[in-house]
Amino acid sequence: MLRTRGYKYELTVNNKERTLLTKYAGISRFAWNWGLANRKSRYRTRAGAARYTDAMKQHKELNRLKLTDFPWMYEVSKCVPQEALRDLDRGYQNFFTNHQQIKRKQTTRYIGLPIFKKKGKCKDSFRLTGVIHLFQKVKQVQLPRLGKLRLKERPNLPVSARILSVTVSRTADRWYVALTVKEVQPDCNPNDGPIIALDKGLSVFTALSSGIPITRPKFLLRQARKQDRLSKVHSRKQNVSNNKRKSALRLARFYRRITNQRHNFLHQTSTYLAKNHSVIVTEDLHVKGLMQNKKLSKYWADLSHGLFQRFLAYKAPLYGSKVIEIDRWFPSSKLCSNCLYYRRDLTLADRIFHCPLCGLALDRDQNAARNVANYYTIYQFLLFPVAESSAETLNVCGEVVRPASEQARVDESGRTAPTVVSNNSS
Repeated sequence: MLRTRGYKYELTVNNKERTLLTKYAGISRFAWNWGLANRKSRYRTRAGAARYTDAMKQHKELNRLKLTDFPWMYEVSKCVPQEALRDLDRGYQNFFTNHQQIKRKQTTRYIGLPIFKKKGKCKDSFRLTGVIHLFQKVKQVQLPRLGKLRLKERPNLPVSARILSVTVSRTADRWYVALTVKEVQPDCNPNDGPIIALDKGLSVFTALSSGIPITRPKFLLRQARKQDRLSKVHSRKQNVSNNKRKSALRLARFYRRITNQRHNFLHQTSTYLAKNHSVIVTEDLHVKGLMQNKKLSKYWADLSHGLFQRFLAYKAPLYGSKVIEIDRWFPSSKLCSNCLYYRRDLTLADRIFHCPLCGLALDRDQNAARNVANYYTIYQFLLFPVAESSAETLNVCGEVVRPASEQARVDESGRTAPTVVSNNSS
């Protein structure tokens, strides 16, 4: 099976190469801003179909202007402005597609129009296509017009990998190269590990249904004093000065170190879960809504639950396991994992779940993790739909087989029968 993957390596560059890479990134940024300004001007001054354009038409127009207005663009590869205009065109297509989806009430996520990129405020990056060679023995990569650049580590690409494109980016004072390759991924055997359920939280990173919680890492919070000191020193520097530039570099290095620590933790945790379990059941956490809380937003951001979910999604097929996301409105925290009693009066301050019906006393997150596991193993079979292809299928008594998933149904005794959302991945 063909699979598209990315491999990222750090470059070892000298001052001449660093200057050349900065020039490439600047021309990519210029092409993006020129294309965006051209699209806005066409939309205001023209009518009908002439108000719209695409990446190829803009690239031909930019090539005509190179001879007279932008001769310095010949110093870089032609792929740099071309790929920037393609990214801009993709941004407009995503905006129009999202607008139609919102209009049809297919999604609530909003994607805005592309905006201009300002030097020093955006990430320096550019993408190249064409003939790209990787020399694993001497740790080098050959890029169009740039020649051979040294890598800090020996690349380890499969023999069947075919390089499609390469993206060069800068973080603080270091340059990285990301190779997009298409490789043949052999079908792996199904994972025979146990089923594990996760309850993502704030007091702990995630509670496992096996009873062993994963503690919350505090990469940024532990360095809060250093962050405040560096930010205060940076704000006191005079604008457009060498001292301002040096302090900005120190601050960027600090954030790069924190990001690397966080990514290392997320990669190790997601790899362990995907390698040792057959099914990983998680809740569909509304991270964007949680970030609306101004008092807790920095704590949620430091955990990066959304990035962790993406890591799980692409690593699970590599190890023969699968990831199941349960309904967002399933009341995992308010259900008793032993007798299904539904506690309406449970608040966020209650860290221990006490069941008045069966007497269960358990940690709130641990109880929720068990409910998430029961959702996959038991609850979904209580209300298993007759026909998954139609939401209006009725049973013999005339009841709707697939009930609404917004709230759980509660009977007179206080017990609940959780609603089930069909999941294609299960």
